[in-house]
Amino acid sequence: MLASIKTLFVSVVDYAGLFPPAKLDLEQAMANYAGYQSTAYAWMLGRFVLPASRLSKFTELLPKFPTQQQWKLSVILSQDIEPDIEKMRSLDKNNAIAVTSLEIPPLPPTEIKKVLSHLPEGVDSYFEIPFHSEIQAYIAVLQHTGASAKIRTGGVTVDAFPSISQLYECMLAFAKAPIPFKATAGLHHPLLGKHPLTNEPDSPVAEMHGFLNVALVAALIYQQKITPEEALEFLKESSPEALQITADSICWQNYQLKLVEIEQTRQKFFRSFGSCSFDQPIDDLKKLKLLS
Repeated sequence: MLASIKTLFVSVVDYAGLFPPAKLDLEQAMANYAGYQSTAYAWMLGRFVLPASRLSKFTELLPKFPTQQQWKLSVILSQDIEPDIEKMRSLDKNNAIAVTSLEIPPLPPTEIKKVLSHLPEGVDSYFEIPFHSEIQAYIAVLQHTGASAKIRTGGVTVDAFPSISQLYECMLAFAKAPIPFKATAGLHHPLLGKHPLTNEPDSPVAEMHGFLNVALVAALIYQQKITPEEALEFLKESSPEALQITADSICWQNYQLKLVEIEQTRQKFFRSFGSCSFDQPIDDLKKLKLLS
């Protein structure tokens, strides 16, 4: 395993098996997550994404899945934020669970200000920012708060996918602020390409963003190493031959990311991406010979 790849992808996949297109029931999703923890690729596994409304059922089912590792949860809050946070606090005495992040649904910037004061300390918070919104208003309210952003990079319909320029402009705004971010939905494959959006036989097909494209462009933007024109081109990259990967660096054309820059970006800027599949990203990385 190359150190550069491990640094880029450590704890990168927040497992969202409850959500489309997988849309598993809670017990099956929990069984999957527990199983992933014992695989050779457990180092890529991030948090288990769980709506606050299902916390009670989650704790009820938990004894069925004993593991040596603590369950790291990313809890999605509803519009009733304060009661949801109280539900989360009720888990504090359960040593098998650690709520490490909260995900907040789209809110107007004025409402985000109110919510920030209620969030618990020591837990990452991700505020979802719609692509068709005035992003600078969100930047202004999140900047210097320690909170992070969440962007939706796809879905089960063609119109759920942002354009390449929208994706770039959003990441650029976050980097300038700077505000850390996570992505969710649609990032099942490493590189840009056309794929079915669901597992149904008649599924629509769309061009899906690649999580490798997003991770590396985020790093190049954050490290101030790339021009806007080249960033847009790299988000369109679909050929693995364009990359040169060694143990201590990843290169694309004339741009190089050193190991320390990749590590810094993951810690401070591009935090993770949510996926309803953990196997698919791994299988695709194996096909590219980036994992063995």
